[in-house]
Amino acid sequence: MKFSNRVDVAMAAEPLFDQLTDIAAIERAAMRKGVTMRRLDTLQGLGAGMSWDVGFMLRGRERQMIVDVTRFDRHAGIDYAGTSPSFQLTLTLEFTELAPGRTRLATALEVRPRTLGARLLLQSARLGRTNLDRRYDERIKAFLRELEARAA
Repeated sequence: MKFSNRVDVAMAAEPLFDQLTDIAAIERAAMRKGVTMRRLDTLQGLGAGMSWDVGFMLRGRERQMIVDVTRFDRHAGIDYAGTSPSFQLTLTLEFTELAPGRTRLATALEVRPRTLGARLLLQSARLGRTNLDRRYDERIKAFLRELEARAA
């Protein structure tokens, strides 16, 4: 199942990239939502190869996922790959500078099942596809508006 959107942000590409890769801020925001993140890699800086063990509640159960950064290109975008016992996730963030102080962020999230139960869950989720698309779009836009407000 794929979700995607494009949002124009009132920020230059560099500051937007910097905010989206502020690992400390992301970890703090995740902790506020009850998500646990433990860094697995030994990289000193930011870049491809960063990895986390992420724990979160979903549908009343504790879930675990390993999240890796597979592409970290300051001028083009970032790719994340997540693996859990049931699902394989891929998140792609693409940056396109439209004008000075204006950037288009294109996101694509792909969820692939790894088990029969996960396949059935995704099949039933397809029935509410319109609602899921709308919620994905709204959450991405709200998050980016929050980043704009923080940068202003």
